[in-house]
Amino acid sequence: MKNSIEIKNINKIYDGGFQALKDINLSITEGEIFALLGPNGAGKTTLISTICGIVTPTNGSIKINGYDIEKDYRQTRSLIGLVPQELTTDAFESVWATVSFSRGLFGKKANPAYIEKILKSLSLWDKKDNKLMTLSGGMKRRVLIAKALSHEPKILFLDEPTAGVDVELRKDMWNIVRDLRESGVTIILTTHYIEEAEEMADRIGVINNGEIILVENKTELMQKLGKKQLTLELTEKLEQIPETLKDYDLELKEDGTQLIYTYNTTQERTGITTMLNAISNCKIKFRDLNTKQSSLEEIFVELVKK
Repeated sequence: MKNSIEIKNINKIYDGGFQALKDINLSITEGEIFALLGPNGAGKTTLISTICGIVTPTNGSIKINGYDIEKDYRQTRSLIGLVPQELTTDAFESVWATVSFSRGLFGKKANPAYIEKILKSLSLWDKKDNKLMTLSGGMKRRVLIAKALSHEPKILFLDEPTAGVDVELRKDMWNIVRDLRESGVTIILTTHYIEEAEEMADRIGVINNGEIILVENKTELMQKLGKKQLTLELTEKLEQIPETLKDYDLELKEDGTQLIYTYNTTQERTGITTMLNAISNCKIKFRDLNTKQSSLEEIFVELVKK
């Protein structure tokens, strides 16, 4: 697969001396969903704005489908669709007029059939004649996506696309993103909703204090950094962990009715069999057991702490 985006040694230092981006190097392949995670002020929006040509980097280079964003601005910008965080729309315009106008801004010929297709795919067709001021926040968010798609971009940036959107609408938008990816669109997503990245992304990048601290395939990331917990539901309350079990990473919880064993999924031996035998030798009985994998949110919080 060829790269849709190639970022090399990008820095952004503002006039006051604040460095928002520090030596960013990143490649995003064609047709993937890439999730960019980071706390508030980490540099997510600055990085997206720089790639889209809205913010000028202090140094470094960015290429979109082989075009340089500074030397070939018109070509690169025409390849990109951007859905910003803020709901910036022309309140008195209709949905149809707003989306059609966005297409014209990129020099594309009028194509009513294509605009109709977009509006129908985003469940906006029955709202096409409504003024934007009459729409709900969720519907306005859909209009922003329609505007970003109006000129048929190859790359779509979604900057906090489901902020302030209810759970049902959020899941609808996840489906929309998947459909776009199936059509060959490369999608870069920034989000505070960890489950959003866990649900949709192929790869995940973590940015903190303007630096990319990790880029990893989602599944491999969870395998490498994720821990598993084996929880034993005890038949009788245990006051404390016996001395003979002190060598095991055991934790007593739920008023002494649960024993929790934490282990690393990447280790060749988990030690579970030995641990269970030791528990049996201590005459400790349990009625049930279950395992839990670390969530992406727990992994993310741990990474940022480090």
